[in-house]
Amino acid sequence: MVLEKTENIKISALGGVGELGKNMYVVEINENIYVLDAGSKFPGGEMLGIDTVIPDITYLVENQQNVKGIFVTHGHEEQIGAIPFILQKLDVPVYGTELTLALIKEKLKEYGIKKYEALHPITSSTVLSFEGVDISFFRTQHSIQDSVGICLQTNQGAIVYTGDFKFDQNSVSIQSADIGKMAAVGEQGVLCLLSDSTNADKPGYTVSEAVIGQNITDAFYKSKGRIIVAAYSSNLHRIQQIIHAAYQHGRNLIVMEKSMLKIIDIAAKLGHLQLPEDLIVPVQKLKDLPEHETVILTTGHHGEPILGLTRMAKQSHKFIQIKQDDTVLLAATPVAGHETTFSKTIDVIFRLGASVVFAQRKVQASGHGSQEELKFMINLTKPKYVMPVNGEYRKQKAYAKLAGQLGISEDHICLLEKGERVEFKDARMYPSGSIQAGNTLIDGLGVGDIGNIVLRDRRLLSQDGILTVVVTINKRQKTVVAGPEIISRGFVYVRESEKLLEEATKIVQQILEKCMEDKVIEWSSLKLKMRESLNQFLYEKTRRKPMILPIIMEI
Repeated sequence: MVLEKTENIKISALGGVGELGKNMYVVEINENIYVLDAGSKFPGGEMLGIDTVIPDITYLVENQQNVKGIFVTHGHEEQIGAIPFILQKLDVPVYGTELTLALIKEKLKEYGIKKYEALHPITSSTVLSFEGVDISFFRTQHSIQDSVGICLQTNQGAIVYTGDFKFDQNSVSIQSADIGKMAAVGEQGVLCLLSDSTNADKPGYTVSEAVIGQNITDAFYKSKGRIIVAAYSSNLHRIQQIIHAAYQHGRNLIVMEKSMLKIIDIAAKLGHLQLPEDLIVPVQKLKDLPEHETVILTTGHHGEPILGLTRMAKQSHKFIQIKQDDTVLLAATPVAGHETTFSKTIDVIFRLGASVVFAQRKVQASGHGSQEELKFMINLTKPKYVMPVNGEYRKQKAYAKLAGQLGISEDHICLLEKGERVEFKDARMYPSGSIQAGNTLIDGLGVGDIGNIVLRDRRLLSQDGILTVVVTINKRQKTVVAGPEIISRGFVYVRESEKLLEEATKIVQQILEKCMEDKVIEWSSLKLKMRESLNQFLYEKTRRKPMILPIIMEI
């Protein structure tokens, strides 16, 4: 078809730049908005109690009449994790491949959202036509099947979003990449390439899945006892290799988490996993199985790989405790912010006498291309402008250096910040202001109700604890009926700090007596005086700043 004139093209990122995960990119063509991926990310160590983090979608909500759809590259949390929360606020179609939509549907079920009619299947051959743009797709190689890149064809040239990708020429276990289609798009003219930059600082090529598969098989062959494997629940290539090795060595497979078991079941039904009949047995039968015939597959919360293994190492798991003669395969790399837990878990496992296989190039390979693969993508698509995405800022900088080596001038390399927007007119790029962007924190059933103030309070509680002051006052007679009683949690050990708490109680009593004499019965004023006096006293005595919570009851 003949494309309409597209005078205004704008690109911005609501997530996925300056960070790992939470991928969400907004392409505006004339008046229409196209959203590329809608992911979440694991909370950092400073986000106490937070389950997951998704992008701030205020801009999309404010312009929802222009949003034509969400186009998803594959089924990892970093690409689909925000969709259940977005569909609660926006009625927009979601386009993805068969496996990707099946995983999204499972997430919608998990949150009780029944907007299944919003899910629209596509294949690498699909072409979707909108006003002024055709959207097509091409197969990519990643650590999960059914992954695609996205091409938005405009009359200024194509906007190509690679999604997560690598080029693995030695493995037959993963789908082939549409190299011919990528090259054809490049020949037609690519205006801007939004490229995966996760491994832009790693030279050479990412290790092949064929090498990893052989190393896993070798580890199985050498093991004489139980084999325990920690992996990402959505890394279907790794799971397939574990399934193959277990079957090949006559071992039963026990999948510990229901979330991982559900993903395996979905992928097997869709033909993306080859699962021999009766290979998986229930965990309840573990005690009846010979140890040399057992493989245990575990993951963690939201697919984070180490939590289940950590419990096994600490002997606090309901079913399994790691012991001598076990072989532990860490078929995953630590999530950002959880490296310390990862390292300590490995140390504990070694102390227990188990064998540990964890070096990345032994039983784990990245799903992202290294420098030579990123260069290959640039050479295939021949973009006028490049925009490194899906990476921390240092990865984006490394990609920019890489692009410069291939002859792309510095002013044609765009390092976007979250919320920053660029505009293309007559195939030239210009700054175009910014849109609202940031983090929306998910805590239990709460979406966005936890902000910086609550996180600050949680940090204070975790650092210096809380001191609660309880007093009962007769407001009419202006007398203290009961208290003050001081309760400490996480601040000091009460039995060893009786004198300190007695002095603190006297300070509160003096404040109360003074206020009663002066007829001051304004609760906010009374609470403020308690906080200020106790804060100063306790800091002088302990150099700590507990949260002080006065509770005044009246009769």
